[in-house]
Amino acid sequence: MTTTENVVLVHGAFVDGSGWHGVYDDLVRDGFRVRIVQNPTVSLGDDVAATRRVLDALDGPAVLVGHSYGGVVISEIGTHPNAAALVYVAAFAPDRGESAGTLIADPPPGAPVPPILPAHEGFLRLDRDKFHGAFAADVSARSAAFMADAQVPWGVGALAGAVTEPAWRHRPSWYLVATEDRMIPPPAQRAMAERAGSFVVEAIGSHAVHVSQPAAVAQLIRQAAVR
Repeated sequence: MTTTENVVLVHGAFVDGSGWHGVYDDLVRDGFRVRIVQNPTVSLGDDVAATRRVLDALDGPAVLVGHSYGGVVISEIGTHPNAAALVYVAAFAPDRGESAGTLIADPPPGAPVPPILPAHEGFLRLDRDKFHGAFAADVSARSAAFMADAQVPWGVGALAGAVTEPAWRHRPSWYLVATEDRMIPPPAQRAMAERAGSFVVEAIGSHAVHVSQPAAVAQLIRQAAVR
């Protein structure tokens, strides 16, 4: 049994790395060395570069964790020599040639539709008034309002960024399905996890499950780190 002591956390669209605070605290208490990537979310290439810089600076292998669109990022950069394992948290896990945009392009009948506003100057936002219910239903109204008002605009270039060679074909992976997610439907999460051959756990939570249930997310990361 070996333990990977480094963890790199990669956030998704519309938010920044501060959402990982609870997961960070949980892992640091156990002695993990945790780094948080701050993605510009302008283009996939920029976000991969930001994650690469963090991986390059490590002194050894890491568990690479992606939430939401962050799953696209870790799928593209996860063959980096310092990426030992992948953890997807209510995340996209694209195959070759797929992007977040292609994965949400044809939702099944009855699936919730994320309240994404029309692009403005090349960037997307979520409707503030619908943010709580769609993105963070199990987070307090006050916290969800802050998240909505602190949104990081998501570049349409990042949405369209396609994965070249998915890292889950080359690294072991774990996947946390958020069963009440209204951004990425749970059946789609399960299908992507199955395709990737991931070890799967489920948590009763919203798309912001890393905020509302940091202990559950941290526990899955520990499983990926100690194997």
